[in-house]
Amino acid sequence: MQETAVPSAPPTPPVSLAALLSRDDLGLRQITGPPAGEVTIHGAHTSEMSDPYPYLLGGELLLTAGVHIPEAAGRPGSFDFDGYVARIVAAGGAALGFGVAPVHDTVPAGLVAACEEHGLPLVEVPPRTTFSGVARAVWQLMARARLSELRRITEAQQGLAAAASRPDPVPSVLRRLAGRLEGRAVLYGPEGAEIAAAGREPGDEVRRALAELARFVTGHPSSTATDTVAGTRLAAYALDPGRGFVLGVAAPHRESGDHTIASVAAVLLSLLTGEHQSGTGAARSSALVRLLLGARREEVAPLLGGGEGDGAVTRWYVVHARPDTGAPDAVSASALGAALGSPLVDAADDVVRVLVPAPPRAEDGGGVRERDGGVRPEGDGSVRPEGDGSVRPEAGAAPPRKPPAGSGPAGSGPAGSGPAGSGPVAQPGWTLGVSAPVAPAEWPAADAQAARALARARATRSALVRHAERPGFADLVPPGEAEAHARALLAPIGGVPALAETLRAWLSLHGSWDRTAVALSVHRNTVRQRIARCAALLGADLDDPDVRMELWFALRHLRG
Repeated sequence: MQETAVPSAPPTPPVSLAALLSRDDLGLRQITGPPAGEVTIHGAHTSEMSDPYPYLLGGELLLTAGVHIPEAAGRPGSFDFDGYVARIVAAGGAALGFGVAPVHDTVPAGLVAACEEHGLPLVEVPPRTTFSGVARAVWQLMARARLSELRRITEAQQGLAAAASRPDPVPSVLRRLAGRLEGRAVLYGPEGAEIAAAGREPGDEVRRALAELARFVTGHPSSTATDTVAGTRLAAYALDPGRGFVLGVAAPHRESGDHTIASVAAVLLSLLTGEHQSGTGAARSSALVRLLLGARREEVAPLLGGGEGDGAVTRWYVVHARPDTGAPDAVSASALGAALGSPLVDAADDVVRVLVPAPPRAEDGGGVRERDGGVRPEGDGSVRPEGDGSVRPEAGAAPPRKPPAGSGPAGSGPAGSGPAGSGPVAQPGWTLGVSAPVAPAEWPAADAQAARALARARATRSALVRHAERPGFADLVPPGEAEAHARALLAPIGGVPALAETLRAWLSLHGSWDRTAVALSVHRNTVRQRIARCAALLGADLDDPDVRMELWFALRHLRG
């Protein structure tokens, strides 16, 4: 039966009767009843009442010296042992402790028989052990269990927080939660489908019941519900009422702190699955509709927003990113977009693309403008421009890292950006390629820039590579003439796109076979074969730097 439950704090864990019996200083001995390891005690209570039912809360070890039992109780019919034990069981008593002396020299046989009949553990308390000593031992064991449980919860919270900071935060949190609970953890989407899961696979009956429980919490005011199916404890947590995401947990057993641990995971998953708000969803929807109906990019760009209080955005970065491990999923891609300060994210295949609003221009206080027309980031000496128009980390310099929230200098860019004018910064667990800041009409060109920058970042094993256009000798040639010359020069390989692509990557990486292979995701021998084929078709000596320069000039001006 499904029931709602939202405990405010983890309850004090019970102790095992076996732990109490193992105390040599008490000298307790179990006479009858289930194995001590299967009996849990929530407290100790002393009563000499013939009917202790009204005074028990449930789960207690009831202690009695049998004052209410006449000495002649050994004779048949002199005392209703069966009724006495039945009332203890009905009240939820966990066990009965009978003190030998001063009233009775031994445990009455009728009491032993009644406890055995009702399955109530019966423990003999020797004359030297006081009831207060037994109660103190119970509370000591419970205090130790409480401390151990708090340590377990604290370690679990730290582990879940660390998992949430990984490049694949949602799968990592689910794996950590499933490991802690020794069960199954599932994230359900708004439509009820499994988005991600971790842990041991349950049976069909349990899996269906957990999915049903997840649907239950989405349609009811309570955010938490529990159930038990086939001996498996189930729990469902609505991450954010109204959005439909639900965390489902299935575990073979349930400890007192498990709900607290699962609640921490639910809070983290709620943050990870929440939409990063940078401009309203209605405005972004309007921009999409206008694009589909034929509007120009520069017309709809103002609807996309530009962060908090930045005003109209005139320039944008295109970022291409790949996780260092595994493939990106929708949630980790959204988390990356949030870290970079933009909700405009596209996760396709192995690459995540993010459209990031650029900070104000240098003349508006966003950076220092160089004489060559480029913008140099302030306070960041770890990057330098390359001859191919990209920027990569200096040798030996640590890649730029995202500063703590709220610690950026005045005039800094949006979240995930470096000092004003520098654009997006490296993100832990990701490899990034960043375009030059461009107007909306130039987004396709920036997309190609980001793709090339990402390829170079992967080849050089850099956390981030930027593309930064700057004037050069190539700009002295009219674009039309440059394109015509490029087509004529590269005509022999123009019909094989793979050759032109390989030649471009190989030249940009200074003839490195290994790094080109990494950038193109092919074997180094394939690179060698393609470059040899290019040299043969072009009739050129690719070891000649002048030839390389001319080919690079042509490749940069070849369109389509």
